[in-house]
Amino acid sequence: MPSGSFDIACQDWRAYAACSKYDPDLFFAPGALEHKLAKKVCRACPVRQQCLAYAMDEPVDHGIWGGLTERERRRYRRLAGAGDWRALIA
Repeated sequence: MPSGSFDIACQDWRAYAACSKYDPDLFFAPGALEHKLAKKVCRACPVRQQCLAYAMDEPVDHGIWGGLTERERRRYRRLAGAGDWRALIA
């Protein structure tokens, strides 16, 4: 992966996502086992933070993004309120 930051708006980071090598259904499946497997892929992903930032800022309310389920992302948004959700996850 090239050094430097990625522009989340243009989504350059997606080209380096570990999930691109897997069936997308894994990251959008409703089951706990699938969530566990998807999160394992996310833990080793070089662009996990960019992926999570995209899902939190859009907001994306479905699937596993950046290693968090939709329920987990909603919780962090609620906890952050008007503040920055990044401080809660860092």
